[in-house]
Amino acid sequence: VDEFTRECLTIEVARKQTSRDVLRTLAQLMLRYGVPKHIRSDNGPEFVARAVRSWLSRLGVETLFIERGSPWKMATSRALMGRSETNYSMVRSTTLLEAKVLAAWWRRQCNHVRPHSALGYSPPAPVVIKSSVAAVS
Repeated sequence: VDEFTRECLTIEVARKQTSRDVLRTLAQLMLRYGVPKHIRSDNGPEFVARAVRSWLSRLGVETLFIERGSPWKMATSRALMGRSETNYSMVRSTTLLEAKVLAAWWRRQCNHVRPHSALGYSPPAPVVIKSSVAAVS
């Protein structure tokens, strides 16, 4: 979750996440959105791994780990996860593919439909306005 825009940039669904998975996801996000000043995460082994910290350091990205037992320090991410867990509990997925489809649907809802109070009750993702004028070459 981008702390400034409140946009959910990705939701990765897997039975297990490793530091290699984190590196791949972060690289994809940075190619798309640019290199951030810092990344805030919990102290999960996939985030505190030496490979992840070293790679981020080489890119000049500061790592901000929350204190153990302090989930409120990641309020934006925790709020998103709480809402998604509520919705996922309504429809239990039976396969990994189904869980990925539900996560993609939920990410779209959060970014394009659900209003956010800190953003003047607008959704986080920018609205793309399609021009009705055809491009002339």
